[in-house]
Amino acid sequence: MGTVSSVTLRDISVAFDGVPALADVSLSIEEGEFFTLVGPSGCGKTTTLRTVAGFESPDTGSVSIGGENVVGLPPEDRNVGIVFQNYALFPHMSVRENVAYGLRYRDPPGEVSTEQRVAELLDLVDMAGMGDRDPEGLSGGQQQRIALARALAPGPDVLLLDEPLSALDARLRERLRVVIRDLQQDLGITTIYVTHDQAEALAISDRVAVIADGRVEQVGPPEAIYREPATHFVAEFVGDNNLFGGVVVSADPPRVGLDPGSDDAPGTTIPVDGVSGVGREVTLSIRPESVSIVGDAERQSAGAAGSITLQATVSTVEFMGDAYRVHCEWQGRELLAKIDADEPPSGAVTLSFDREDVTLLEEP
Repeated sequence: MGTVSSVTLRDISVAFDGVPALADVSLSIEEGEFFTLVGPSGCGKTTTLRTVAGFESPDTGSVSIGGENVVGLPPEDRNVGIVFQNYALFPHMSVRENVAYGLRYRDPPGEVSTEQRVAELLDLVDMAGMGDRDPEGLSGGQQQRIALARALAPGPDVLLLDEPLSALDARLRERLRVVIRDLQQDLGITTIYVTHDQAEALAISDRVAVIADGRVEQVGPPEAIYREPATHFVAEFVGDNNLFGGVVVSADPPRVGLDPGSDDAPGTTIPVDGVSGVGREVTLSIRPESVSIVGDAERQSAGAAGSITLQATVSTVEFMGDAYRVHCEWQGRELLAKIDADEPPSGAVTLSFDREDVTLLEEP
């Protein structure tokens, strides 16, 4: 493998026919890090990856690989390996010839022969003994493994993967993403991964960048992205969430009045740590798995312990195998709870959650 390199983007802007695709994007990917760009279709994540690869030239800003500004360098001079969504294998070449293609203009790393390098990589991606096969006779998962081996053949400093699993079925996606993560950790190669699948991003990444409308919404470890969303978009896009609009009614003690879902609903205030500025509008989030459904005795103990309780009515229940997703109506709006129970709840219920599980999306 080549030298492990960091990747830095500074104030990158890209527009197509006058329409902005990226706006002042700045990211720093550390050496050996598995870094994922996640967001909806058309948000700019693939454009970001293509800018690192050299397929797109930024209108403004810089891209550095290993501390060197590579803007203006063609893709073949950036020493990056690229795996595409559609595999991009050559149908007229064997598996072995496909893997060796990247070595036509570069010697294999480690002073080994091309044949040794190809055999080593086929073994690495669990495809040993299949070098003479026709790519079109392989499964989608096998073809993507070959594409991965081909990208790694020259020993790139950085590995770029553009939605490499999106064409595969759900079960195969889960298996292959583990293969990719294990391979990345074994090699220690700096990796930038693009996906629209939030669960995939959270499962395999060291850090995640959530992108929307060409801008970076939040960067952080998967746990922080999920548990502490910084913006309304991140809270809605990454997993299920309950969002509350409200107004700060008191700073000492800190309390927020929640916006009811209907005009005739009674007002409700809850304690929220960190709020300030009486009269300021804020947005709060609470993950469904942090919401419990409690009985009368539990409700009293929950209130005594300082938990927040809301009276609601069950409207719909979904059985998910390991839990129930319970849609409830509270003051004219829907709240979602994810609970582990022997039987689905129904009728009037008490929802309970801890104030520590409430996230303030807008800075005080």
